[in-house]
Amino acid sequence: MIPFRQFFARVVVPLEFTHARKNKGGILYSFCNQFCHSVYSPKLPYWFLNPKANNSDPNSISDDEFVLPDKLVPLNPKKNNDITWDDGSTIDFHAEINEIAQILSSNVGSPESVLLSLRRCDIKVSDGLVNKVLCRFSNDWMCAFGFFMWARAGMQPGYNLSPESYNTMVDILGKFKQFDLMWGLIGEMAKIGGLVSLETMKKAMRRLARAGWWIETINAFKEFERFGVKRDALAMNALLDILSKERSVRRAHEVFVEMKGQIPPDGATFNCLIHGWCKARKLDRAYETLKEMRELGFAPCVITYTSLLEAYCLDKNFAMVISILEEMQKEGCAPNVITYTIIVHSLGKAKQTKEAMRIYQKMKTEGIVPDTSCYNSLIYTFGRAGKLSDAYNLFNEMNEKKIAPDTRTYNTLISITCDHGEIANALKLLAKMSEENLCKPETRTYFPILKFCCKMGWVKIILFLLGHMFRRDISIDLGTYTLLINRLCRNGYLAQSCMFFEEMVLKGLVPKEDTYNRLIESLERREMDEAKKKVEELMTDAQNMRGFGNLASNMTKS
Repeated sequence: MIPFRQFFARVVVPLEFTHARKNKGGILYSFCNQFCHSVYSPKLPYWFLNPKANNSDPNSISDDEFVLPDKLVPLNPKKNNDITWDDGSTIDFHAEINEIAQILSSNVGSPESVLLSLRRCDIKVSDGLVNKVLCRFSNDWMCAFGFFMWARAGMQPGYNLSPESYNTMVDILGKFKQFDLMWGLIGEMAKIGGLVSLETMKKAMRRLARAGWWIETINAFKEFERFGVKRDALAMNALLDILSKERSVRRAHEVFVEMKGQIPPDGATFNCLIHGWCKARKLDRAYETLKEMRELGFAPCVITYTSLLEAYCLDKNFAMVISILEEMQKEGCAPNVITYTIIVHSLGKAKQTKEAMRIYQKMKTEGIVPDTSCYNSLIYTFGRAGKLSDAYNLFNEMNEKKIAPDTRTYNTLISITCDHGEIANALKLLAKMSEENLCKPETRTYFPILKFCCKMGWVKIILFLLGHMFRRDISIDLGTYTLLINRLCRNGYLAQSCMFFEEMVLKGLVPKEDTYNRLIESLERREMDEAKKKVEELMTDAQNMRGFGNLASNMTKS
């Protein structure tokens, strides 16, 4: 029998045989796409599914007897995903998406190359198909934008992209700081008419703020009316909320001072600012804003008090938390389930399990029914305290009380289950999500499982899970690539680390410096000079792409 590491040494082609930026048809690139962009989940080997069978495969591995839950393996499309066209014909929705995904995955390089490759495609375009593909490639802006241009080009008479599709594309371009393209698209939406909405501008402002472009964020708000969007209290509150949540409450306050003479503030305006000051741990400024709020005739509400209370929770000042609860009662402003959930979660993070349960009982005594978020915090609290069985009991209690779990419920359970080393149960939870379609998995759902597999060196399972993600339109993001490269590199799987490094650069993602340095140092220690050279070239390509994007954006702004 072939040992685990020797088997992968045979399967994974060394990086020096190809350079993905120059050879899109290279062996490594094809291998990477086989798993990371495969429209079908990679077939698991015989030894993986039947490790204890008598008639074992000759390539089986005796020292890895982990088996995936049976329900996780099949990835067959559901019948209710078929589409019926006007002429009565029916097609398999997933087959159409998968065909497009295959084309996109083999034509990475530029949006234009993707567009050219799709011109030979005769698939009928629909809103559902467009939104699914954009979701699947949300962390690959070149593929997403190339596909978007193809769908927008009017290849199908009578079809026009929906406002939702335009907004999704705006968000993807903003995420990758392709601000010149983002504004060009918004300008086109304005020319078409009726496409630019407050939601569009919120996405643009949020991405600008997240990139640290504070002045550009504020200027975007000032340009609302040019794009046909009204500048009212709702719009101003959206800007203040974005600035506050993206670590710039000071600028949010400056905007408020400048605009309050033109746009009358409301209670929500002050709540945005109070939340921002609390998030920045500037409680003195929060109380000053609260005072101004009262002077202008706006009474603080449960949102106001909950923001203050959350700030004290972050500081673990639970005496002040109780004090605010008492003040709320005196003011006739009863705490709600969100208020209590924040307290329970904070106590859980502080490992004060008994106190968290006391608050939970107090909430129920006051007649407040716990919701999904509250149960999520309780599950987290017990998991952090090492009480995994109690966490599962709460999960079962949700089912008994007909309280539907959400994605965060499963994320929390999977994370704490992996922390306890029970990977099989974590995968069963993932299978339950997939089987029952209760809620959609996201990148965070897979993160702890991938982390555990990296630690154990289960490379085949990692590749299977990445295929599983792709089939569920979950785009692999920077954080996931960083995890895979760092963890696999740490455990000696340099070929696989290089593979993922190459893949992320092809998607237009820029690796973090510490990730790059760790990989280079590991390659140096192994004296893998050719591989090191290729990784250095890839990093240069990635930095050049980022530099080009910033240059183009600066030209657009000037």
